[in-house]
Amino acid sequence: MLIAFKLKLLLACAAGLAGPLAVAPLVSEIRTQGVQGEPAIVEIAAGSFSYREAGDFTRAGKQAEAPLRALRFDRPLHIMREQVSSSDYQLCVRDGACRALDRDVVVAPDRPVVQVNWHDAEVYAGWLSRKTGKHYRLPSDQEWAFAAGARFRDDGVAVDANDPSKRWISRYERESERDLSDTTAYPFGKFGVNEHGIEDLAGNVWEWTSTCFVRSRVDEAGNAGRPTVNCGVRVAEGAHRAYVTDFIRDARAGGCAQGVPPANLGFRLVREETSWVANVSARWGKVRARS
Repeated sequence: MLIAFKLKLLLACAAGLAGPLAVAPLVSEIRTQGVQGEPAIVEIAAGSFSYREAGDFTRAGKQAEAPLRALRFDRPLHIMREQVSSSDYQLCVRDGACRALDRDVVVAPDRPVVQVNWHDAEVYAGWLSRKTGKHYRLPSDQEWAFAAGARFRDDGVAVDANDPSKRWISRYERESERDLSDTTAYPFGKFGVNEHGIEDLAGNVWEWTSTCFVRSRVDEAGNAGRPTVNCGVRVAEGAHRAYVTDFIRDARAGGCAQGVPPANLGFRLVREETSWVANVSARWGKVRARS
């Protein structure tokens, strides 16, 4: 049933979204820290922020505004300063773990890897974890929003109960203003650094998150009820929030769940920090296993 759903979604979104693939000239210098190199990590101190829930919400059978709520992270968040590069992704491909990019996609090694799907990102995170001995994973949408800071775009659109079409018109006008013609995968730093020291957030590369697409009802108090979760579609964050089928590598050619499709799909990872006690226990366990 899930396969049939994905095929149906793919066909529904394919019309009119096709465009040229993100292609960049090859360069001689390769950005990499080596097979077991650690990527540059930014630590963001614990804190609170306002977060607009991701997904599709209804009230009394009509489209409703997604809830806006205060979230707090009680521990620091450790996230890659840059998106995963083309050269680092190629190391995973050469190691036989990651799937190669499609034949007609060429991305310079000093630029973020693009045209990768959610499963590609998951496989890379597992490979990097095994190579470094650290736990890497995709961020949740909440974590990405927290890291993005001022770069996070609140996609809330007011709902007029007497004329729900105004919401769709407002969303269309806002998204139609975005320039999707430039699909170049630029060198790192093109889109600047945010207040946390993280590069290229909300540029023309959308980043996969671990968050599934949800549909939920909102009560009169604005609280979301029990959601219907579809993990065949994931949240991707960039210049705006997007919902993309998990096996799609180029959302412009189909597979968008709703809204204007991303120009490029890439990713950056979160590094889980284990406690000193956990590290010592793990090392002691390895020593005992060898003895």
